[in-house]
Amino acid sequence: MAEKQKTKTLDLEAGWIRELAEILSDTGLTEVEIEKDDIRLRVSRQGGVSSVSAAIAPVTPSPTIPATPEPAQTATPDHPGTIRSPIVGTAYLSPSPGSPAFVKVGDKVTEGQTVMIVEAMKTMNPITATRSGTVNSIIISDAQPVEFDDPLMVIE
Repeated sequence: MAEKQKTKTLDLEAGWIRELAEILSDTGLTEVEIEKDDIRLRVSRQGGVSSVSAAIAPVTPSPTIPATPEPAQTATPDHPGTIRSPIVGTAYLSPSPGSPAFVKVGDKVTEGQTVMIVEAMKTMNPITATRSGTVNSIIISDAQPVEFDDPLMVIE
């Protein structure tokens, strides 16, 4: 009895293969796959050669993987000299590629001095020092995407 069932399944698969091969030639597709009950059948054409693979599909649904939280950013400085991004965009440390950076760690800056730029919608927005002092740290790297209120730099 089992042999008869196996022959019937093979006949069904042979019919499916013919139908899928016909679909491939009619549509110009390179691969087509069908799944019915616990049988999955794929027919593909690679460089004029057709290949067929059949597999029994798992009956149990695949487990869902819980979403992992995004890794936390490094601790955002609560220093009063922290300069934060006023907009969403891409932060640049120099006025153009290959140019020296506006400032580097240890540089003295004055209030209002441009310390970097943030590009948003193809507009370069200067980011200025909010106070005079010494650049303590530069938190972002050149050409890094930034969000609103992300810390960019700390001035002491």
